[in-house]
Amino acid sequence: MASTSDFKNGMTIHFNHDLFQITEFLHVKPGKGAAFVRTKLKSINTGKVLDHTFPSGTKIEEVRIERRPYQFLYKDEQGYHFMHSETFEQTFINEQLINGYPFLKDGQDVEIVFHADEERALFCDLPPRVELEVTYTEPGVKGDTATNTLKPAKLETGAEIRVPLFINEGDMIKVDTRDGSYSERVK
Repeated sequence: MASTSDFKNGMTIHFNHDLFQITEFLHVKPGKGAAFVRTKLKSINTGKVLDHTFPSGTKIEEVRIERRPYQFLYKDEQGYHFMHSETFEQTFINEQLINGYPFLKDGQDVEIVFHADEERALFCDLPPRVELEVTYTEPGVKGDTATNTLKPAKLETGAEIRVPLFINEGDMIKVDTRDGSYSERVK
């Protein structure tokens, strides 16, 4: 059991029958009354952010999580199959647990976060930016780069995003996996 004095950003706790990660916290000692801790908690299962105030000294159940390196192998009817980078142990997880799954390609290195006590996968994180090839997009018009106009483009993983007009088929681009936006063209 942990106390509110043990809080730190990134700590995972069991609260209200769910797993939450502390994203922000602030110890407050008012001039009158008891001290308390204001927190922002992000649910690991749903992604919702919750503001909650704990009285100082409250006991909270801390959950141990582990980040493990995996490599994406393939997808089938069971789910997405991954192989541990060091032990070569294979596992599969559902699409709902993968953050940014439309940008996942064969051989991609990812981190899967496990509940250490239950050996259960909680979620899978892709790198913040990945390099992907544009497989189809309308041709751009030469000299039409003065505005920030975007056009649709299909990527090698099948995902569709919006890219600037100067991007052509066959170009390699960097895509932000957190929001699915175009970052830059790779030289």
